[in-house]
Amino acid sequence: MIGIVVVSHSPRLAQAAVDLALEMVGDGGPAIAIAAGAGEGVTGTDAFKVAGAIAEVSSPDGVLVMMDLGSAVMSAEMALEFLEDADVPVRLTSAPFVEGLMAAVVRAAGGASLDDVEREARGALQAKRTHLDDDEQPEPSPDSAPVAEHAIEVTLRNPHGLHARPVSMLVKAISAFEAAVTVANIRSGGPPVPANSPTALLGVGARQGDTISVAAAGRQAREALDAVGELVQSGFGEVETTPSVETVAPLAPASERSASQPDVLRATEASSSGPLGVSPGFAVGPIVRMPDPVAEPADAPELSEQERAAAVVRIEAASASVASALQHNAGRVSGPAREILEATVMIANDPGLIQDACARVTERGQTPERAVWLAIGDIAAAFREQGGLLAARVPDLHDVRNRIVAELLGRPAPGLPDRTEPYVLVARDLAPADTALIDPTVCRAIVTVEGGPTSHTAILARALGLPAVVAARHALEIREGSVVIVDGATGVIVVDPTDEQVVQAEQKSSRVSTFDGTGRTQDGHGVQLLANVASPDSVTAAIEANAEGVGLFRTEFCFLDHEEAPGVEEQVRAYRRVFAAFPGRKVIIRTLDAGADKPLAFVTETDEVNPALGIRGYRTAWQRPELLNTQLQAIAMAAAAETADVGVMAPMIATVEEATAFAALCSAHGLRSVGVMIETPAAAITAGDILHTVDFASLGTNDLAQYTMAADRLMGELALLNDPWQPAVLRMIQEACQAGIATGKPVGVCGEAAADPLLAAILVGLGVTSLSMSPRALGGVAELLMSVTVTQCRDAAASVVAATSSSLARTAAAALLTPVPVAPVQFA
Repeated sequence: MIGIVVVSHSPRLAQAAVDLALEMVGDGGPAIAIAAGAGEGVTGTDAFKVAGAIAEVSSPDGVLVMMDLGSAVMSAEMALEFLEDADVPVRLTSAPFVEGLMAAVVRAAGGASLDDVEREARGALQAKRTHLDDDEQPEPSPDSAPVAEHAIEVTLRNPHGLHARPVSMLVKAISAFEAAVTVANIRSGGPPVPANSPTALLGVGARQGDTISVAAAGRQAREALDAVGELVQSGFGEVETTPSVETVAPLAPASERSASQPDVLRATEASSSGPLGVSPGFAVGPIVRMPDPVAEPADAPELSEQERAAAVVRIEAASASVASALQHNAGRVSGPAREILEATVMIANDPGLIQDACARVTERGQTPERAVWLAIGDIAAAFREQGGLLAARVPDLHDVRNRIVAELLGRPAPGLPDRTEPYVLVARDLAPADTALIDPTVCRAIVTVEGGPTSHTAILARALGLPAVVAARHALEIREGSVVIVDGATGVIVVDPTDEQVVQAEQKSSRVSTFDGTGRTQDGHGVQLLANVASPDSVTAAIEANAEGVGLFRTEFCFLDHEEAPGVEEQVRAYRRVFAAFPGRKVIIRTLDAGADKPLAFVTETDEVNPALGIRGYRTAWQRPELLNTQLQAIAMAAAAETADVGVMAPMIATVEEATAFAALCSAHGLRSVGVMIETPAAAITAGDILHTVDFASLGTNDLAQYTMAADRLMGELALLNDPWQPAVLRMIQEACQAGIATGKPVGVCGEAAADPLLAAILVGLGVTSLSMSPRALGGVAELLMSVTVTQCRDAAASVVAATSSSLARTAAAALLTPVPVAPVQFA
């Protein structure tokens, strides 16, 4: 490879630009040396430093020297006179400092010649020229003919389409090829956008099931398209899973207070947008607000022509510095926090965003901070208009905007309050860069005015184990320093609680509920408490939690990362590991539930208009019956080799005919305990007829709520509709339970509803015979069931089913099953 030297007046600018460029190639980049500054703390350039840097990266292939402006050029020219090895070709380039360096590093990493690398660097401004309607064309390569353009059309399979993480992967993948790539959404009919611009790709609005057109030109056009095709086909490595949610018994609300206490949140019926608990747990602490955000820069007189070039350099340097700082923060964390921060780095690095801001400076004379504010504001407005997951990314854009503007103004970056004493954090919303760095030993809970169950606040709060409440519209009206109790399961916030309430909440937050291995109510009514198991690796948690068995053994893990379905022997080995862990105990295994949010390349089609209503679950056997036959054969062989009490059930059953056919197929394989999942209103309504053909049923409350309420469970905006406490959903559950009672067949629940202790008692009252949940939720559910009788459960269930709203249903349940009624709260 060639070597690269970076000459700048500012060491900070040079290092940030190099860090930014190296992110494009990882560890496989060229040798780079920095010659920046004219001494300790002195802005300027030094010819001797430049000469030393050239010698440091000297290569027979040559050295390319990048310079920022002014005396950097003269210092580089003078340095050539000091070089000892005259045989090494050294090229000083007029390429733009930031974009040119990025382009040069990418081309050099691929082994391109000095001429090709320098040409690529000088051509890096073409995107700006196009944006500014500049007629100047890029310099053609003298030794190569024009390359024909190639294109493919691919359908997005991953659950949320081109959201932040897939976009990040796409940008990184194509950066490895010498090709210009564009992407267009065929559904929307929008124009192609450059695939090296994350915000442009996000603005395409491509969702699951959309077909995108990907075009490429250049020497490696075909290779780039192959890489894109592989990413899309793999679903960008995404397999949607429903987060395990640990719930606890609700906290009693504040007692009646005098009217002279203005900052009290009273227990009243919540509005449809009321506080929403998104991460369970209890916390007590004083309120600390996030510092005020960066204010919008005021409009200012136009910059002179002489000032504009320097202003553009400042924007490029500030964005590079912010990206570098965010990347450093990402390196300090792992898991979802790191993924989210790295996606934010991509926004700060976005060349399209930077070019737009720079164009506002060169065209309109706006100040750098004003240009950045307006450029990102336009993108945020477009995302907000698109709605869905794009709207959820608006806080990320605002965070990047605020950080770049603060950098330009020489102010500290916005962020978390610097506290050493425990506190409850209240904010309008939290950026991922803030949430990911929260110290859970100091911050006890999070409350935000905005956000939803799929927001970064919710995702990272659950990862940190912090109670969190979002959509608390009046949270910023709570006095700074006021002590609050936060219930992250119900969304209840109690302001200025009594000493007794504080003691009660602290006891709840510190107590760990355990399960003794026998599920029952206070009067001895038996209810099997089982665990959901996603793979053999998750068996240990179920055993340690004393689960009575497994109520849902998901088998999708066995099919992931396969180009074709696994064979019988591989499946038998996997299933036996779970069966062997529960000798003599119940294990309900679900057949493959592919489709919708769990696409598999060899099972589901990629062009379904509405995958949630398409070929999914049991329906995949219509097209690939051999997959189901092979799986049932493997389950039968694994069950015969172990002593677990194995039952097998099919997902997404909608008709009696499907249930009958599945039961016959299982019988042909020697499987004697056969059940079905009730996840559709059709199955719930006809549950009596279905249960005459099978041995048991299990309610999948996540999908049952989705289909009953016609509310996509992947959309945060519909979370309040997609709620198992909705009366319509509860009445569907009641239909299925009554069918179970009438036929004498067991009916269990294996959706998220089973993990809510209060709702678990209602389900028992409706006639549910078993509850299967995340292992960590078993203790809380067992504890509440042991505090009530089955008669209380039945009385409460009757009241809840008669309610006319989800909030009234919760209130009715709490009134009958806990000492003091509780409801989500708002200001009186």
